[in-house]
Amino acid sequence: MKRIVEVHYRVRSGCRDEFYRAVSESGIAAASRAEAGNEKYDYYFSPTDPDELVLIEVWSSPEAVQAHSGTEHYQKLMQLKKEYVAETRFARYDAESL
Repeated sequence: MKRIVEVHYRVRSGCRDEFYRAVSESGIAAASRAEAGNEKYDYYFSPTDPDELVLIEVWSSPEAVQAHSGTEHYQKLMQLKKEYVAETRFARYDAESL
């Protein structure tokens, strides 16, 4: 069963582009995409909220998501969140097929 993760980052006012740039330049997104079980890892800018960045992830299984949370690049993301992010909201979905 696939696991879809939807993450909404509310960044500190005016820092959305800086946060996105920091994530991109640190290699977090590229390393996540290269993980076994990752099928999608893409960021999107909210069209209505200049302080929101949305991440959509698709993983081959819940176990792949669990393994992702133990990686070094995931820990880098946690450090960047401390600097830039005011609030994080998650939604997780299980899907039979996509």
